[in-house]
Amino acid sequence: MTFDNFTIRLLNIEDLDAYFHLVERNRERLADFFTGTVSKTKTFEDTQGFLLDIVQRIKDKTYFPYIILDGSNQRIAGFMDLKNIDWNIPKSEMGLYIDKDYANQGISTKSFSLFCDFCFTEYKFQKLFLRTHHNNTFARRVAEKCGFEIEGTIRRDYKTTSGEVVDLIYYGRIN
Repeated sequence: MTFDNFTIRLLNIEDLDAYFHLVERNRERLADFFTGTVSKTKTFEDTQGFLLDIVQRIKDKTYFPYIILDGSNQRIAGFMDLKNIDWNIPKSEMGLYIDKDYANQGISTKSFSLFCDFCFTEYKFQKLFLRTHHNNTFARRVAEKCGFEIEGTIRRDYKTTSGEVVDLIYYGRIN
């Protein structure tokens, strides 16, 4: 998938160095709501193990991580994933984060919109959803611009890195 000067593709083991540096640059921003990523990528070696696990999960069709590549410098500008996949419905939860150097440029909305269309076509999902904290105005804005609607609030649904259990807004988009 491409738009402007960016490409969206599956993350692979060859992206190890670039992915580790993406997380390192953004670790503080990701800490509360990408708990698994932050806790499993503390070192380069941890990140290698994390990516090897992800490669297996891709083969098992239980998780699909995608990166947004800047064509001008081949730097990873962002990350999107499909998780909590239910092939019986079929539906998937989505996640997104953008590198701080690429924030507020419209890249998130363009890539997420394109990615949603791809997921409906390629994976034949009937529903895509995401959960986010009410303070995450960035995620909420992107979701709403991409046609997601608020379906409700899930109370006490997520534990942040700091250990706080918080409510999340549930957004859904159907095909």
